[in-house]
Amino acid sequence: MKTTIHRADSRGFANHGWLQSSHTFSFAGYYNPGRIHFGALRVLNDDTVKGGMGFGAHPHDNMEIVSIPLSGALEHRDTTGRHEIINLNDVQIMSAGTGVEHSEFNASKTDPVKFLQIWLFPKKRDVAPRYGQQTFDPADRHNRLQVVVSPEGTGEGLPMNQDAWFSLGNFDKGQTFSYSPKKEGNGLYLFVISGTVSAGGETLSPRDAIAVEDYAQLDVTTSEDAQLLLMDVPMLA
Repeated sequence: MKTTIHRADSRGFANHGWLQSSHTFSFAGYYNPGRIHFGALRVLNDDTVKGGMGFGAHPHDNMEIVSIPLSGALEHRDTTGRHEIINLNDVQIMSAGTGVEHSEFNASKTDPVKFLQIWLFPKKRDVAPRYGQQTFDPADRHNRLQVVVSPEGTGEGLPMNQDAWFSLGNFDKGQTFSYSPKKEGNGLYLFVISGTVSAGGETLSPRDAIAVEDYAQLDVTTSEDAQLLLMDVPMLA
């Protein structure tokens, strides 16, 4: 088993006033040749947007884009005609495919919105753009993992144009669980949203992560209540 630890304070950081963003992987003005991607996982941005502010219309193509609010709500518009509000316990996925423009604004004029935005390289290029959104019951991830994104055709959560699975879990202190790859050869990226856990012989604090390759099983123990995001992704060259 090969593991790499990404500490919260090792991420790139940008403060634009209206936006504060921490970049796990190289993005915009942050470049780190050792942090370009982890397999198919290309971007993991941890964003806080002030009330009434947001990202104006901008284009994407051939990327799978997942947004997960942590507090507050996002307002989404795109050139397919979609206009949606993404709330806490919602997950959004957009297959940019041949090309789409979208905007993302804080749905509140006063309160900040905090969310994770995650990009993956697609399995198939130049597909028709597609949008998906689903509300997930947090009770279904209490002391267990709840699949929120999975490959097309598997029927768990939202479909993704990639052989990847995203799972959320809210674990009480003192819980232990094991995770094995959903597909042979996949790697695992475990991101600690809150709390403290032990995994791969390391202690991980809020916003720390462990990247795992060539493994059969990863054992995780919570040393305090913890909220986790696990991303099971193909290890692309």
